[in-house]
Amino acid sequence: MTDSYRTTDLNFTVAKVGDELSSQLEKYGFNVIHSKTYHDYPSYNGSYGRSLKTLESILTKNKDTEITIDLHRDAVGSNSNYAPSVQIGDEVCAQVMFVIGTDGSGLEHENWRRNLQYAIKVQSIADELYPGLFRPIILRNARYNQHLTTASTIIEVGATGNTLEQCLASMKYVANVLNKATE
Repeated sequence: MTDSYRTTDLNFTVAKVGDELSSQLEKYGFNVIHSKTYHDYPSYNGSYGRSLKTLESILTKNKDTEITIDLHRDAVGSNSNYAPSVQIGDEVCAQVMFVIGTDGSGLEHENWRRNLQYAIKVQSIADELYPGLFRPIILRNARYNQHLTTASTIIEVGATGNTLEQCLASMKYVANVLNKATE
């Protein structure tokens, strides 16, 4: 609870933020599957290979899945003071950011442009409803398991300096934006 970098207590990790996003999305009628499987503990090495197996298993059982979100906290080096935030109404919320993988690493990834189009659509709606909620989209030369659907994203929630409360507060706004993007 007092360490801003790592814990295995799911009540104080991005998994808790995922619980809040799931709850908010379900209010809009989304069918949500929230995996809390550890993929990066005890080692980051191989975490995307492990998470690929989890995601493939979920998608095999849920073939009509359209959107996948890999929720992260932006671990920007060791700068514990970096806390990108935005004021929405009376709340201070952690800013969020899409990370979209491409086929630049040489791995097959036919869906990356469609994933990017989806992220742009969502971000455009967010910019209208909640200016400053989203930071600029980042493109990376890795596919991050986003090749499995056409609306796959990584969403980075806050950074090492943001509080859990700020990250949780952001989720109702993110859920509303995602809902508007599917209307």
